[in-house]
Amino acid sequence: MAASLSLVVGISLLTIKFIAYFLTGSAAIFSDALESIVNVAASAVAAYALVVAHSPADREHPYGHGKIEFLSAHFEGGMIVLAAIAIAIKAIEMFFHPQPVEQLGLGIVLIAAAMVINGGVGFTLIRVGRRQGSMTLEADGHHLMSDAITSATALLALALVKLMRWPLADPIAALLIAGYIGWMGVLLLRRSSAGLMDRQDLDDEKLLRQILDAHIGPGGKEPKICSYHKLRHRHSGRYHWVDFHIMVPGSLDIDRGHAIASAIEYEIERALGEGNATAHIEPCEDEVCQLENDEGRNPKSESMTKSE
Repeated sequence: MAASLSLVVGISLLTIKFIAYFLTGSAAIFSDALESIVNVAASAVAAYALVVAHSPADREHPYGHGKIEFLSAHFEGGMIVLAAIAIAIKAIEMFFHPQPVEQLGLGIVLIAAAMVINGGVGFTLIRVGRRQGSMTLEADGHHLMSDAITSATALLALALVKLMRWPLADPIAALLIAGYIGWMGVLLLRRSSAGLMDRQDLDDEKLLRQILDAHIGPGGKEPKICSYHKLRHRHSGRYHWVDFHIMVPGSLDIDRGHAIASAIEYEIERALGEGNATAHIEPCEDEVCQLENDEGRNPKSESMTKSE
């Protein structure tokens, strides 16, 4: 629903901005309109990516389809950078060959309306994206917010041209817009690349270690473990994949060891929201295991059973 709203809004604003450009001939408005083309293309890709990302895992994609969200964000970042380059070329051309800007009043009204709509929809998409853990929606929302900022810059340029009779304000504003959206595109490319390459999320790392540390030793909470190692985690879109090794007393039977692993896996999955945790059980390597004679270590009750 949110992605469809972004697409409809993008097409509508694209039309408005190009009407404003043809009426005024403003380089700043041209830069704003060109970015709207990117918005429409990115929104269409985002809508498709969200459909695919929500598809269940299958035989060919056992880890699901969430990675497409990073591909969608990467595509959007690339489009933004290309738009920035095109805007900069147009602005430099008009800087050396300035053209009169016409019908400023109508152009200001149209761009102001586009700015307000973009800002509102962008803010909504960012909130929904963060709540649902969707990088696609969040990236689309940030793009719309950046579009609102470019509209504000275009408005300032038109006001300077109208009030101060300074025509160079138009191409200068276009260059500033190009620099800003280019930087936003680079940041988006870096973030999506990190997701594609499974870079560790620092917030997830902190959360996971807090959970596991709380179960260590005789003073830890149930189910108790001796230690853990080889903690690894990654994102597949909004979905989390976690695996780790836990050390338990060697005297435990298989059922008890499995119950301990299942309880901790379930706790991690609940904390992450959407995800899958896998624990590998190993015998404690200490010569005198601190938990060996701990009577409080028996896994019990529903809290120890992993929800299927």
